[in-house]
Amino acid sequence: MRQIILDTETTGLDPALGHRVLEIAGVELVNRRLTGNNFHRYVNPERDSEEGALQIHGLTSEFLSDKPKFSDVVGEFLDYVSGAELVIHNAAFDIGFLNHELALQDRKPISEYCPSVVDTLRLARDMYPGKRNSLDALCERYQVDNSARTMHDALLDAKLLAEVYLAMTRGQESLAMEIATESVGAGPIVDSAGVAVELTVLCASDEELAAHARVLADIDKASNGACLWPRPDA
Repeated sequence: MRQIILDTETTGLDPALGHRVLEIAGVELVNRRLTGNNFHRYVNPERDSEEGALQIHGLTSEFLSDKPKFSDVVGEFLDYVSGAELVIHNAAFDIGFLNHELALQDRKPISEYCPSVVDTLRLARDMYPGKRNSLDALCERYQVDNSARTMHDALLDAKLLAEVYLAMTRGQESLAMEIATESVGAGPIVDSAGVAVELTVLCASDEELAAHARVLADIDKASNGACLWPRPDA
């Protein structure tokens, strides 16, 4: 499965008020492994950021003035994410801004390019109801080093979220591995050349079986009958 851990920074909180995307980043996972195929673009939003937003991301209008507009990067962005499952923290926020930007370019909503979205904030709230579930709180909970996160940065935040997401869903990976192990366990045993190997089975002798029984009896006696192994229904 191909997944893109996605994050954006914006000029404010509401695209309906004319706020725009000014940074977008993605980190690629394929079968739960980081590939290094990342996407990162600063975008000229063609407007100033609100003071509160500027204090969060620190990306000034002067810095962004020579950066490409969203219309200049939308093609490569859609090429990058198309067909992938998106993983986003507080997905409604980012999806709302992305759909606004796409609509300005007469493009279809992001759901037309990506089959599904995982909202890690919702996932975290289901796992830890009543607790803090910000990205920083999750980094602390899963011991992900976020010491470099002095301000919001789309690429850094996407990388941190990738680590957090993998930690949050590690049990699913273990379950998949168990199922895979069970499915292949019934097949023949082969060597490195693919040739079937006949295993030699060594059965315990009568003396060894008697010694084993004595050991179990001693354990059962010492545990006041709590030993399960000698019982036929164990």
